[in-house]
Amino acid sequence: MELGIHLPHIGRKAGPDTIRRAAIQAEQLGLADVWVSEHIIVPKDGGYPPSPNFWDPVLTLTWAAACTERVRLGTSVLVLPMRHPLPLAKELATLQNLSNGRLILGAGVGWLEAEFDALGVPFKERGRRMDEGIAMMKAVWSQDPVTFPAKYIPAVINNMRSQPQPVKPIPIWIGGSSDAAINRALRLDGWHGSRVRPESAAEVVKRFRAVRPGNDFTISLRININANNVDDTRAALAAYKAAGIQHVMAAPEDREIDPYLKTVERFVKAGEGL
Repeated sequence: MELGIHLPHIGRKAGPDTIRRAAIQAEQLGLADVWVSEHIIVPKDGGYPPSPNFWDPVLTLTWAAACTERVRLGTSVLVLPMRHPLPLAKELATLQNLSNGRLILGAGVGWLEAEFDALGVPFKERGRRMDEGIAMMKAVWSQDPVTFPAKYIPAVINNMRSQPQPVKPIPIWIGGSSDAAINRALRLDGWHGSRVRPESAAEVVKRFRAVRPGNDFTISLRININANNVDDTRAALAAYKAAGIQHVMAAPEDREIDPYLKTVERFVKAGEGL
């Protein structure tokens, strides 16, 4: 089972030095990958997310890529329906090439309606825009020239060119627990879920493996850790591995960088030998 860590690009610990330190530490500790999340604009008194200070996920991963050589670079998750697929496809292809093929695109439909409203994107169309956006990006990444008949996303793409294309395919892991999200994941390369308790993991794995039994489909989970609970994660990690979970990404909740880095060290120790 592979382990990853969420980078400190949110809240008061976010900054170029802390992101660089965390990415280098992850590589030195042997973690498989580093991850980022996304919110573009949030209500002032919404309660969640706890901080509006979200550094851009693609630029953060580009910064992390520049100071590492091996760790993969993942998004947990990009809210694809909020973005136009064409500039995003260009950004992700560029990052894939700059990092020598290390990108994992974790993607979700989003949930914060006010954020969609601020961006002028129809919230009730987010599922359809998600599917069309993925298809549009995959077309741009693989066809040259490209023609794509868009229905929900404002775009007229007829015999056009967009380069660079990715040096290798970008795997797409879908987040979310709805039936629509699970079915979407099954059509792609993996599922990046959350809020799955160890005792429930086997049923989750069974549902996916009934349709996608091969190793070309990854089942990944996101968990939260902090200085108070990280030493207790070994049992949970062992249970996830026994259930067939292939990848776990931990998001440290520590608000300062030094406790964050220590929590990451303890997380790696908890997962040793699994």
